Amino acid sequence: MAKKSSKESAPKIRKADLEKLILHFLEKENRQAFNYKQIAFAINATHPSNRMDVINILDSLAAAELIQEVGLGKYKANSNRGTENIGEFVRRSNGRNGVMIDDELIFVAERNSRHALNGDKVRVEISAHRKGQEPEAKVIEIVEPKDQVFIGTLNVEKNYASLVTDSKYLAADIIIPRSKLKGGKTGDKAVVRITQWRDEEMNPKGEVVDILGQKGENTAEMHAILAEFGLPYKYPANVEKAANAIDAGITPEEIAKREDFRGVTTFTIDPRDAKDFDDALSIRKLKNDRWEVGVHIADVTHYVSPSSIIEKEAKQRATSVYLVDRTIPMLPEHLSNGICSLRPDEEKLTFSVIFEMDAKANVLKSRIVRTVIRSDRRFTYEEAQQIIETGDGDFKNEILTLDALAKELRKRRYENGALEFDRAEVRFDIDKDGKPIRVFFKESKDANKLIEEFMLLANITVAEHIGKVPKGKKAKSFVYRVHDNPDPEKISNLSQIAARFGFKVKTEGSPKDINSGINRLLKDVKGRGEENMLAILAIRSMAKAMYTTENVGHYGLAVPYYTHFTSPIRRYPDMMVHRLLARYAEGGRSVDKVKLEDECRHSSDMEQLAANAERASIRYKQVEFMQDKLGEVYEGVISGVTEWGFYVELDENKCEGLVPVRDLADDYYDFDEKNFCLTGRKYHHKYTLGDIVRVQVARADLDRKQLDFALVTDEGNPNKPLPQKEAASKSRKDISSKGKTGKKSRKSSRR
Repeated sequence: MAKKSSKESAPKIRKADLEKLILHFLEKENRQAFNYKQIAFAINATHPSNRMDVINILDSLAAAELIQEVGLGKYKANSNRGTENIGEFVRRSNGRNGVMIDDELIFVAERNSRHALNGDKVRVEISAHRKGQEPEAKVIEIVEPKDQVFIGTLNVEKNYASLVTDSKYLAADIIIPRSKLKGGKTGDKAVVRITQWRDEEMNPKGEVVDILGQKGENTAEMHAILAEFGLPYKYPANVEKAANAIDAGITPEEIAKREDFRGVTTFTIDPRDAKDFDDALSIRKLKNDRWEVGVHIADVTHYVSPSSIIEKEAKQRATSVYLVDRTIPMLPEHLSNGICSLRPDEEKLTFSVIFEMDAKANVLKSRIVRTVIRSDRRFTYEEAQQIIETGDGDFKNEILTLDALAKELRKRRYENGALEFDRAEVRFDIDKDGKPIRVFFKESKDANKLIEEFMLLANITVAEHIGKVPKGKKAKSFVYRVHDNPDPEKISNLSQIAARFGFKVKTEGSPKDINSGINRLLKDVKGRGEENMLAILAIRSMAKAMYTTENVGHYGLAVPYYTHFTSPIRRYPDMMVHRLLARYAEGGRSVDKVKLEDECRHSSDMEQLAANAERASIRYKQVEFMQDKLGEVYEGVISGVTEWGFYVELDENKCEGLVPVRDLADDYYDFDEKNFCLTGRKYHHKYTLGDIVRVQVARADLDRKQLDFALVTDEGNPNKPLPQKEAASKSRKDISSKGKTGKKSRKSSRR
């Protein structure tokens, strides 16, 4: 009610003044586009009677070409660019090519593309566009070709060969001279580079870079996914050789430089298939009912020098990549699974954060030091969970104490406003040939949360150690893991949709207030029909976490300082943090912030590529798993809505497939982007994000990594046209009434 009152009390602005205010605002923010709500708020035109005025003025200004409508309902100032500009080419296999200039995508017809490839830097000529039509650009020069390869399947004929690509960026097959095949045969998965594409030619020419194996063979397909995203699928021999020459080097002289924790109870808790144990916990009782807890992290940078080829390879990779059936490590195996891995009953060098805590997990003291440890036991998460649940097992007192402390830490985090999203990860049981034979879900239990809490605490402590400086002093350059505030428009949309179901979500106030409201919503909505929709919208309103030198805090964790310190075996930013800690501890000067920011940006980019590859491998295995289930009917939740159809995530196995809009035969459906739904023009049936539906498996396309579902609309018969509106309405009602206790959607994000 307060918000409404505020709007009504806002002064009404004369229509004649609105146009000047709008133009002034858009010119001031000339590189960004805004919708009418954002513009109205920015110029304080929030009086109810000004709403239509703002909309009408924006339409008039766009029609007069005084401003640009760069997307549906989004406006920006006229660009001051000339007819020639340089931008990044965006190629699509459907022919909707474009060039990205000043955050605006300008259409480029195929005939005007000069066969530029996706990501090429191009010089374009922008034509004056007709009123009401989008501008067009013509490529006049490829300024800087992007180094890239294409993945696909070879077809070898008598006189020539071709690659049928898997790429969504290239529709044309690549012609390959037989002399450039590198031994490839028909049916081989291959990596190919384009060597020539003349303007007058329909198809590019290329050469084989590598043969991955036969199409359909598991390793070939997994390597193809890595190559598709530009990620390495094998380790250079010279880097492996350099790593193998490294000795553990735990000498008395080195031990003397470190705090010795070899006599303190220490153990690791990891997934059962893990080999790279990069963190361990130690615990011992102190006087006055206090506890000393050590978070010990593999001291990777002790072994990897900044100028080594191992360092260069790790920096380029920036992260380990986790596909469904394999790990592609950032560091050579001799380091990641050997010298640096905190294996039991072996002396290991570590970089540690040591906490002195009371029984309520209040940190009374902490220090960051280099240490030497000897792990007493390697636990799997399942083994540690068994001890937590039964109270019996090896080191039961230590594990139960750590669990109690972790629960206090977690409780306090949520009280301080941290977001609380449940996570269920899809996992596969794989046979010896790499075929998925079972899908299961990995849920985060107390043992997982125990480790998570102490890793979070260590990361926060390290970030505060460098970033939190006395007033008047400047913090030294550092690597932060930041999570920006959510998009206000998305939070507002979540609030409006939640209100329809009787839930209130704050859109204004402190992050703690907003997050507490979202957490309360997610708890209150459990077991209700609208749970799926609201949970999906809440997750999608969040920004992406990233690495940067500019600390803006971590919104999701509700902390002002956060970094990544605890996984240097698999993340390069953690190695950067270790080096900076050591440098500053020795009194070193602040490092070059610009160079550090470049390294942060590269790490963020590589993290995103690795996540994309992981998702692609999951999609591939899901399609492979469903291949022999064509015709079977499942219940699921609508997990995404687009103009070309809606995606359904099956409850039973979390496999996701598309119900194409062309297959909804009973009506013509319009896409409502704001309300995440498809609505029929004639019968007004709606398919909305979060709806429970029943679908039949129609197609399983491994090349596209896509499942197609058919909506079950009438007595189990997919796509059967219904004779009358009443029958169709009854069918929709019957389907939507089922599954009111639908399962939560799976969150896929990383802190």
